[in-house]
Order: sequence, then C-alpha cells, then structure tokens
Amino acid sequence: MPAPSPSNITKHSLTAIATELASQIARQSMPGSSQIHIVPSTGHTQLFVSNGSRLHKISPDTAQHLQHLIDQHDEAAIHQELVQMGLNTTPLIDDTPLQSPAVYALSLAIAQKCNMGCTYCYADQGDFGGPAKNMQLDTAKKSIDLLLKDCAPGGKVQLTFLGGEPLINRKSLQAATVYAAEAGAKKNVQVNFSLTTNGTLLKPADAAFFEEYGFAVTVSLDGIGEQHDQQRPMKNGAGTYAQIIEKIQPLLLAQRRMQVSARVTVTPTQKNLGDTLLEFVGMGFHSVGFSPLLRAANGRDEMTKQDLEIMLEGMIACGLLFEQHVMLGKRFPFLNMVNALKEIAKGTHRPYPCGAGAGYMGVSADGDMFACHRFVNEPAGSMGNIYDGVDATLQNNWLASRHVHQQEPCNSCWAKYLCGGGCHHEVLEKGRHACDYIRGWLHYTMQAHERLSRLAPEWYR
Repeated sequence: MPAPSPSNITKHSLTAIATELASQIARQSMPGSSQIHIVPSTGHTQLFVSNGSRLHKISPDTAQHLQHLIDQHDEAAIHQELVQMGLNTTPLIDDTPLQSPAVYALSLAIAQKCNMGCTYCYADQGDFGGPAKNMQLDTAKKSIDLLLKDCAPGGKVQLTFLGGEPLINRKSLQAATVYAAEAGAKKNVQVNFSLTTNGTLLKPADAAFFEEYGFAVTVSLDGIGEQHDQQRPMKNGAGTYAQIIEKIQPLLLAQRRMQVSARVTVTPTQKNLGDTLLEFVGMGFHSVGFSPLLRAANGRDEMTKQDLEIMLEGMIACGLLFEQHVMLGKRFPFLNMVNALKEIAKGTHRPYPCGAGAGYMGVSADGDMFACHRFVNEPAGSMGNIYDGVDATLQNNWLASRHVHQQEPCNSCWAKYLCGGGCHHEVLEKGRHACDYIRGWLHYTMQAHERLSRLAPEWYR
C-alpha cells in the first residue's frame, strides 16, 4: 500500500493503516526461501539477501521472477540468479561455533529479592526460585576482577546490576560501582554501567550517583496507570505507577551522561501501545521499548501466537508514529524501531541472537555464572563461577548447540541471521511461536528503512 503522508496522520487513520499493513505483512513475510526475501516498497522493491543481511533495489520484473522461484522452492535456481546478478554468494557464516570467547559484559544479581509482586516475573518474584539474598560486596568485586582480567588497555566492558530489585542492596551496588570505575581506570579500560529497576525504591540522591557514573537506567513500566498497576503491583496488591512516576522525576531531570529508558513488557491485556509510547516519550525518557511476554515462571499472561498478531499491529502503529516524527525532523526515541533500522542499515548478520553464554554472562548472588541473567540458578545455563572462571566445556558446548544453523526451523528462514534464532531462554522454555511476529516486524522495518532512506536520509547520519 502507498506510504502514509507523515504530516497529517490522525490517530484513527494511523490505526487503520497499521491494521491493513499488518494484514499485508502477515502474508508477505512468511518464510519461502532461506536465501532471499522480497520486500515490496512504495519507492523501490527491495531484495533482502540473507547471506550478509543485505538489501538491494530490484525491478518489478526481477521481483516477480524471484518470487516465482521462491514459490517453487527452487533454491538452486535462486542461488544461480544471485550469481548472475553479481551478488556474492560465499557464505559469511558457516557451521563453526564460537570457541571460548572473552567475557566483556556481566550482569550481577546484586539482590535476589524484590519488594514487588509482578504477575509474570521470570525470576520467581525476584529470588530465582531459592532463598532471598543479597550479593556480598566481595562477590561483586571478584566478579569485576574477572570482567577486567583479560581486557586490554583501551578496551570497554559492561557491568549491569539486576535483581530482583537491585536497589534493595543499594550500598553494595554503589560500592561495586566505585570499585569497578577505579579498577577500570587503573587498567585504562572504560567501564560502562547499567541498571534495571522497578523504580519504587529510588531516592533523589540516586540521580546524582547515576549521573556521575553515566548509568544507563532502565525503568520497568508496563503501561499507563491502571494497566501498569495490574501487572506490577506490590506484594500486597497495591498499585505502584503513581509512586514510580514521582520517584523517577529527579533522574529524568538530571540525565546528561545518564540515560533513563522505559521498558514495557507486553501482555495480552495491553490494548494501545501507541498511547503508552507517546506518554513515555513525552515524559522525557531517553528511549522507550516494548517486549512481548513469551515466558513467565508461573505461565501467567504469556503471549500466544494470536496475541502476537495483535501486538504486531500495535508495533506497526508505533513505527508509523516514528516515521511521522522523523520525517518532520523530530527526535522520537522508539527503541525497537531505532535498533531495527540500525541493524538493517549496517547489515547485521549473526549466528546467535545475543551475547548470552559468549561475551555476556549473568552472575548469581553466590557467584555462580550463567549464560545470562534469565538463566540464573538454572542448570541449563550453567557456565562456571567467578572463583574458578568460565567452564570452557560448558561454554563451548552451549555455543555449539545454540548456533543458528543447529536450530529448526531457522535454517529455512530468510530472517535467521538478523534474528539469530530468538531468545535462548524463551525458545528453550516455550518454543518458537514468536517467529511470525519477528519476521513481520523485520519486514515492516525494512519497508520503513526504504522510505526513510529516501525521504529523511539525514536520520541515518
């Protein structure tokens, strides 16, 4: 369908456009070839080549011919066409898994306890299925030593504080931050800090501390007012939205080095993502992102395939809002869109969905290491401990088994190197019912990329 005019999209027409686009995209984004994908666009039809995640403008006749080959499932003929078009078909990703990569990012479960009673918590109300506990400062320091040990001067590492609710253990969090910054400075290594918080325990003084150390602070906010309170109450059922909004104000006002973002977990009860996005952008968040709930420890509020179809409509509506603002020269920090456009523009291609079990690991309060923060206390993601170091056998077996070429039906999907196979934890626990949603979102953002490249190229600069 034609691209919407960015300057005069009303809320009603935006919803209607998003609904129609989602219907079209659901049909157009289905897997057909593992090598290519056709992306119809208003300006130029694009050919997406999976190898290298490259986009090429093609003529309508070429698109029609390639689509015929896709419909015939003739992979050999598609390969030959790519050769004749002068497109490099040498595989950029082979079956070889990563081997013992260095760790450059750690998340510390600085507090395996929480003051809230969120309906869907992946961490079993913050304690990861065990006794509630705080990480001792010595454990945090030992983790930091491990993170910095093999980092060369001039390098960068990432230290993240998670929970539970990490501010329950504020004293150790702050002391660990100071220790990491000083240890990094001695080695000429830049240490970047981040924190995910529910926001209920924030104090005005936290703003100055996080600003001083340049924290990326993510606040969990699952919608506006009652919507948030339904999903993220206190353990006694009391709402939390009003107090969180009040307590984050000093952070929003102070952010210069610090960046404060909102993360929205989407469940089937959410009805209008666009309203939430506009509300939080208006509050001054550095970025706002949405993530579907695919796996909850108690199975509650998980998104079904049908729920994800509805979410895709909402995400496209948010994407159209982004396009509208960008074409008018306005900043609009919709994180899902920003990240997708950047990855498409640079041709991201990867054999894994993230750094879990490779360059990134999660550390439990006791110092055990896991593939990421979501695997804390789960044997499936065990990676050793901070005292003995990474267990190379566990890590390499993990990396061999989680390589996208070992995943099905990923090998037959055009999006495999942009997606990387999906979140390890969610896939292992719940399977791959989000694949259509992921492909649909990527398809839409490729169309948006074509429009923005023509009509607002300055955004990419």
